[in-house]
Amino acid sequence: MGITSKEINASFSAEVTALPGGEHLNSCFSCGACSGVCPVSQAIPDFDPRKIIHMIRMGLKDKLLASEVIWHCSKCRSCIFVCPQDVRFADIVGAVREMALDQGIVTEQDLLDKGKAAWVERDQCVSCLTCVRVCPWEIPQVDDRGVAVIDPRTCRGCGICPAECPAQAIKMNESEDERLIAASGT
Repeated sequence: MGITSKEINASFSAEVTALPGGEHLNSCFSCGACSGVCPVSQAIPDFDPRKIIHMIRMGLKDKLLASEVIWHCSKCRSCIFVCPQDVRFADIVGAVREMALDQGIVTEQDLLDKGKAAWVERDQCVSCLTCVRVCPWEIPQVDDRGVAVIDPRTCRGCGICPAECPAQAIKMNESEDERLIAASGT
């Protein structure tokens, strides 16, 4: 099945490069170094950073923003260290994710439902601050009532805080990534 002209948004690439994180998109010359080093693409064959950049350049905005593929990136940043052009794919995918959220294609509740972010069961939180201490990205915060809160937009869905919470107040659904990896036997 081919791509129709109705599916192409000629300004999509410019929209991405105008966003924080997307400014290096046009430096990519599709060498494939990012795809070769990506641990996610090793476990989930449908995930390929080079293909995602190609979709942006082709103007496949609606198709990409509605796709699960942009949420597979773990933002491990392995791609950044091997890129000869300093493209920063992890930042580009972050910009595309923000665009999907800002345009309402994906909601914060979708992120929670799909296992892409953790949340705190406020009535179970004992304010021990374990989540604040163990999160390498400083995502959990403490609100004015002394209870932990997690912003689904910034949560990386790594699973550290749900695993470490002594009160088991932090929850996270199983993600499609986990199901795909389990099915592939990796």
